[in-house]
Amino acid sequence: MSAEILEKKKTLDLRKKHIGPSCKIFFSHDPIKIVRARGQYMYDEKGQRYLDCINNVAHVGHCHPDVVKAGAEQMELLNTNSRFLHDNLVLYAQRLQATLPNKLSVCYFVNSGSEANDLALRLALQYTGHKDIITLENAYHGHVSSLIDISPYKFHHLSDVEQNQFVHVAPSPDVYRGKYRADHPNPAKAYADDVKDIIGRVHEKGGKIAAFTAESLQSCGGQVIPPPGYFQQVAEHVRQAGGVFIADEVQVGFGRVGTHFWAFQLQGADFVPDIVTMGKPIGNGHPMSCVVTTKEVAEAFALSGMEYFNTFGGNPVSCAIGLAVLDVIVKEDLQGNALRVGQYLTELLEKQKEKHPLIGDVRGRGLFVGMELVKDRLKLTPATAEAQEVIYKLKEQYILLSADGPHRNVLKFKPPLCFTSEDADLVVEKIDHILTGKTCFNCATEPVYSFNLNVCQHLPDHDFQRIRILIKQTSVFSHSGRCLRCS
Repeated sequence: MSAEILEKKKTLDLRKKHIGPSCKIFFSHDPIKIVRARGQYMYDEKGQRYLDCINNVAHVGHCHPDVVKAGAEQMELLNTNSRFLHDNLVLYAQRLQATLPNKLSVCYFVNSGSEANDLALRLALQYTGHKDIITLENAYHGHVSSLIDISPYKFHHLSDVEQNQFVHVAPSPDVYRGKYRADHPNPAKAYADDVKDIIGRVHEKGGKIAAFTAESLQSCGGQVIPPPGYFQQVAEHVRQAGGVFIADEVQVGFGRVGTHFWAFQLQGADFVPDIVTMGKPIGNGHPMSCVVTTKEVAEAFALSGMEYFNTFGGNPVSCAIGLAVLDVIVKEDLQGNALRVGQYLTELLEKQKEKHPLIGDVRGRGLFVGMELVKDRLKLTPATAEAQEVIYKLKEQYILLSADGPHRNVLKFKPPLCFTSEDADLVVEKIDHILTGKTCFNCATEPVYSFNLNVCQHLPDHDFQRIRILIKQTSVFSHSGRCLRCS
């Protein structure tokens, strides 16, 4: 039975009337109305199937029957707050902790990644008694006020708002486009030394570091993979200054990277954060999240004299769902699938890089992969418009993909972990056809474009307007299939 009640136009009209205009929608010129989903597929009101390469929230697959059953059965029995004893809360905390280093042993359950990161800041401030926070360039940690302050990905769009005086931004450890690149003899140390320098400047002004916070792999920042050893060296500098290290696993945890259950573990067994936050995939679409920390940090938080209570955090239904997600990851070997299919997808994209000059870099771990498009591989000129056009053309072929990064030119693959090698073949084949269509028949190079990028460079979040409407493009091809370079 279809879940649709209203005609698509009526749904859109009501959304425009009652939903805040800053709440953007994918493909705003022709949005998709999704009425059901299963596995790695989503279906519109006409029954058209779309391959979902976007949803890292539906971690074990949309509407997984085991997860749905666990939530429904517990909801029939009881759902209440954590002030009452209930086995689900402690059993889930025990299972979750077993995936982490022993040092990380105390859980606080909340309802979203933003709530988790906000609580992590409170823990850090209380434990250290300090105020200054170091965050990374292009970082995104959530939508509440405390997190907008530490999310350059967001606050850089607020031209009339001054940066919080207690927030300090370190360079993103991007070895492709960043300050220190792959040809640097030791980019991990160089980027970590920048953090050390920031700490020194904070101390000179009389400040003290409470925390360094980072996504274990930057997602909104453009699928950035920190060089090995970076976190260890940063943690050493931060802890010497009396601060703590917060690892944000909201986007990338729960086996997505394939080789490890948590992305921070990519840095090596000798690195353990002081606080870890998790969200999105934890409930496979159910609103839940968690902060895990050390006994010492938790005890200091308790000494504040203020009780911590969260009405819905850790409720029996959420914990039943969380347990089911962990069960499915193991039962269906989804972490192993992320490793195998992710490696296969990366290999396919690397072959496309050899074929298409527009592809500047392919990077990722497991089923967290980015493909950066550039107009010039030496200058790394972002191919922003081209990336958006690829996304729209994929949508026309019923494949959902997104682009992000500071220049909106990084195609992001973060599908449900049930994504298959056949799915990888399909999406890469379509990308190949799209990019081949953007190649001059005569000189076999990418066509020369003339763009007005004033709009494109400042597209709001997920408001990807069709590029050929927003951006004037002059004669990309002549009728003979020759580009401007050859015409």
